[in-house]
Amino acid sequence: MRGHSLISSKKCTVRSEKQGLLKSLEATCNQCKACELNNTRHNAVFADGNPKTASVVLIGEAPGENEDLQGIPFVGRAGKLLNEFLNEAGLSREIDFYIINTVKCRPPKNRVPTEIEKEACRLFLISQIEIIEPRIILLCGATALKSFYKGKSTISKIRGEIFDVEIKGKKYPAMPIFHPSYLLRNHSTAEDSPRYLMLKDLKKVYLKIKLLDR
Repeated sequence: MRGHSLISSKKCTVRSEKQGLLKSLEATCNQCKACELNNTRHNAVFADGNPKTASVVLIGEAPGENEDLQGIPFVGRAGKLLNEFLNEAGLSREIDFYIINTVKCRPPKNRVPTEIEKEACRLFLISQIEIIEPRIILLCGATALKSFYKGKSTISKIRGEIFDVEIKGKKYPAMPIFHPSYLLRNHSTAEDSPRYLMLKDLKKVYLKIKLLDR
C-alpha cells in the first residue's frame, strides 16, 4: 500500500508541475508580439483539453473567428464536427486530448498562416508537446502536417500512417488526419470517403491509447 501511495503522490506532483509550466507558458503567449498577428487578434488561442490526462496532442492549423473570440481552439462548426467524430470513435475531448494549433492567433480572413508566423509560434508549440509528452500526435490538416513532415506526400495519401517526429532528441509517434473543415465540404460516409477514413483513423488512435493498455 505504501508503494502505491508513493506512485500516486509522484503522479500528482508531475501533473501539478505540468499545469504550472503550461500556465506560465500561456501567460507568456497571451503577451506575445513576435509577429503581426497580435495586431488583429481578440484573443490568443493557447489550448483546450486536459493536460492531466491527455494521451493525444492534436495540432490544427490556426484559430478561426469563433476561436479568436472565445480563446479556445476548435469551437466553430469544424470543432463541433470533430467532437462528433471523437465521440463516435470512443474518444473524449475532455479526457484524452490536448488540442493546439500551429499558430496561436487568427490570420486575417482565415488565410493559411505564413512560415514566418508559424516560426514565431513554434516555441509555444514545441514546449506544449514536451510538457504533455503525448503517446501520439495527430497532425490535423495539411498545414499541421507540413510543420512536421518534410516529404512531398499529400495528406490524402499519407493520412492514417504513423511515423516518428523528433522533437529535441525525443521521438513521438505522429499520424496525419483530415481537418474537420475539409469534412464539412464532404458529406458522404461511403466506404473510403473522407468521413469514413477519418473515423477509421480515430478508431486506430482509440486502439493505441485505450485497448492496448488493457
